[in-house]
Amino acid sequence: MEPALKTHVSDGTATVTISNTGKRNAMTVQMWRDLPPLLERLAADGSVRSLVLTGEGGTFCAGADIGALREAAGESQGLAVAAEEALAAFPGPTLAAIRGYCVGGGAQLAAACDLRFAEEGALFGVTPAKLAVVYPASATRRLVRLVGLSTAKYLLFSGELIGCARALRTGLVDEVLAEGGLDKRVAEFSAVLASRSLLTQTAAKELANGTWDVPPAEAEERGAHWAAQARASGDTAEGAAAFLERRAPRFTWPAG
Repeated sequence: MEPALKTHVSDGTATVTISNTGKRNAMTVQMWRDLPPLLERLAADGSVRSLVLTGEGGTFCAGADIGALREAAGESQGLAVAAEEALAAFPGPTLAAIRGYCVGGGAQLAAACDLRFAEEGALFGVTPAKLAVVYPASATRRLVRLVGLSTAKYLLFSGELIGCARALRTGLVDEVLAEGGLDKRVAEFSAVLASRSLLTQTAAKELANGTWDVPPAEAEERGAHWAAQARASGDTAEGAAAFLERRAPRFTWPAG
C-alpha cells in the first residue's frame, strides 16, 4: 500500500493514522505536505472535538523517510516543521497514541500533541545527532518545555532511545498502558474530553501554549477575552446548574 495519512471520525474524535508500514511508518515528503491541510479540514469540522494521532500496526512513527533527507533535506525539514506547527495549533485537544518506535520526526509530532499515551514497550528518541541534522528551533523549544533542559539535551546530544519508564518520569508521556490496553484507554479518555466544555478546553489550550513568550498584559487580555466568552455563552451557568441538578451539562459553545 502507498504511504498515506488515514482519517476516521467517530463520536467527536478524529483519528489520524500514519500508514507506511514497510518503513515503520516513516513520514514521506508527501505525508509531511498533506498533514497541515488535513488538520485544517478536521478543525473546520464541527463534529470533531478532539484528535488522536497514531501509527498503523505496532509502530507509531520511526521518523522521516531517510531517502527524502538525502534528496532534499532542507525541503523535508521545512515541511516537517510546518506539519508540527499545524498539529500544535489544532484548536481542540490532541493526543498521540504510541506503540513501538516513536523516533525522530515521530517524536517531533508526538511532542506537538497536547498529551501522549504509550503502550508498554514503546521506545522514544530524538535522533538528529545521528544524521548531522540541526533540530529545528521550534521543535527544540517545545521539547525543552515538555521534558526540561537536561533531558532535552540528553536526547538531542546522544540520539539514544529511552523506554516508557524514563519517558513517563521525565514528562515525555502522560500515561503508560499495559500491552493491549492502549486503544481502550484512548477511547475512554476521548469520551471524557467530548463530555467536557469545549470552551474551557479551547481557552486552556490557547492560554497554556500562548503565554510563554508574550507580555503579561497581553496574556491577561486573552484571559479576559475567554472569561467574557464564557459569560456570554451561558455555559458557565449551565455547568453550575447541571452540577446542582446532578445531570450531564448541555454546553452550547460555539453557537451554531
